[in-house]
Amino acid sequence: MTPMSQGDSIVGTTSAQLARISAEGVWDAQGQVRPEAVQFASNLVTAVRERGGEGLVPTEVADLVSRALRVAVPTFPRIEASDGIGLSAHMLRQTTDEPCPLVVFPAGWTPVGWPLFEYAYLTLAVRGYHVLAYTPRGIGWSVLPGTNLPWFGTSEGTVDVAGPKDREDGSTVLEYAIEALAPSGVAFMGESYGSGISQLVAAHDEDVDVVVALSTWGNLATSLYDNGTRHVRAVQALIGLTGGELTDKFDQRAQEILAKFDEGKDMDPVVDWGTERSPESYIGTRRIPTFFSNTWHEGLFPVNEMLETFEKLPRPKRLNMWIGDHAAPEGPGLIAPPAPGAGPNVPLLEAYAWLDHHLKGEDNGVDAWPEISNQVMFTYVTTPGSGDGNVIIEPARREEKASWGDVTTDTESLTLTDTREGGDGALIADVTSGWEREFTVGELPEIVAMDKLMTTGQEEWAGNPRIYRTDEIDRGHALVWTTGPLLAVRGGVARQIRGIPRLQLTVDSTDDCATVVAYLLDVDEHGSARIITHEPKTVESSMPATVAWELQAAAYDVPDGHRLMLVVDGMDPLYSSVNTVGARITISSPQGAPCCLELPLG
Repeated sequence: MTPMSQGDSIVGTTSAQLARISAEGVWDAQGQVRPEAVQFASNLVTAVRERGGEGLVPTEVADLVSRALRVAVPTFPRIEASDGIGLSAHMLRQTTDEPCPLVVFPAGWTPVGWPLFEYAYLTLAVRGYHVLAYTPRGIGWSVLPGTNLPWFGTSEGTVDVAGPKDREDGSTVLEYAIEALAPSGVAFMGESYGSGISQLVAAHDEDVDVVVALSTWGNLATSLYDNGTRHVRAVQALIGLTGGELTDKFDQRAQEILAKFDEGKDMDPVVDWGTERSPESYIGTRRIPTFFSNTWHEGLFPVNEMLETFEKLPRPKRLNMWIGDHAAPEGPGLIAPPAPGAGPNVPLLEAYAWLDHHLKGEDNGVDAWPEISNQVMFTYVTTPGSGDGNVIIEPARREEKASWGDVTTDTESLTLTDTREGGDGALIADVTSGWEREFTVGELPEIVAMDKLMTTGQEEWAGNPRIYRTDEIDRGHALVWTTGPLLAVRGGVARQIRGIPRLQLTVDSTDDCATVVAYLLDVDEHGSARIITHEPKTVESSMPATVAWELQAAAYDVPDGHRLMLVVDGMDPLYSSVNTVGARITISSPQGAPCCLELPLG
């Protein structure tokens, strides 16, 4: 294997490029892995192979390579699955004669495969772990972009999407590692796709002792399809990140499932297929210390489905919730060192502490951790950076709770009203009914869940949440309800939203069915807003129909004097919609069925 190059010259990675990965995140503007991250991964693997990083990586990383190679021996096997498929893999074997724990690391769903996280493997090796990383079947570039060369991190076969073959492959890889390493204990650790596979293998293989699941999912079926609505942008993004064409990367059965998903007409087989690939389906088979790390505005695997899975897990368990979207908190730390002066990657430090306690028996305080640690959205302190955005100078506040059930301590019910002064409805404490309001479905909504999958949340994590101008919402194509200015209850905070909001509406349409998307916003005195949470709902029963559904969970402090705004639209590019442009959707509040928003408070 040789590093990625331009012409015949090696392109080394600079400290400035690593700082950019640390500061700006894993994803580029197109939602792909940053090219400099791929370059660095290639260079770092080459440095390990050649036992030196001069000219390939910055000095501080070359030092990590040297330290890791003093305690571990690298190999790069291809492990044969039971059906003969070759899995690209990388092993770091500790040189000591003493038994050492093993971390098996299935790669995430990116075309880079296992090489992307070489920095993490070296870090684990220095901490005293054997490591075996591998690329799940079918994942990886068919050929390296811009060349006719195969990519060394690619595994053979077609993508099984965390199905039975992936579970069996995980056990095959583990058998290989146990025979080669005789470890003292075993953890499966993964990011995204690798995290789901880690949970699934652990549920079926008694040799797995610990799980660390980062940016993970619990129920793949509801991640892709929930409240009668397909998460179309998420599926499009995943297909685009396999490293090849759909017809090459998926077998006939998977292509049929994806076609059904795309059509949206026969979703039962899709749900069954996703349920088989859901860690939640196998909870209770084994009691395994499990560590979850996720984000509030997760675009691929929405937070509520993960929370349901976490709640069912046996103890010991830990859930860290962070600001942002998929892989934003821990992804940069898996790929590269932190920027100078930025401090360690806390999400990963705590994941490593979980491994140290449960695999090495270290008395590091993990046994006293509460189950829940929630980072409160946008409570960081920022200052203008040298470019267009802000820089965080004080991290967002975190709150710890004994269990998820302790996060919400009270609720507040706000009733939606008819049109009031200014043309919008109100959110009030008194129950009212007997009204209706309507809007025309448009094409391009002003309020959306996220501008770009993963990258919008990545900017949130970096201190730059999207700002919406509420006066730009076209009231002909959306309905708006707003509270008055909310007064501080304590510490300058008017409402501490903690948990899962719930919404009830009566919906009718000139179409036979309807999709409505609800957004909850925090609006300041100037009309600028930040999104707190959202969730779509598709109504296919006879209308008008009174429906209730849950918005995604949040931990958000509404400042003194700010207002809460509820926006209901008929389109969002993240989701499918059964609406036709120009359809009229009516939201009404008949007697006995008031429209209401239930806020979880903590």
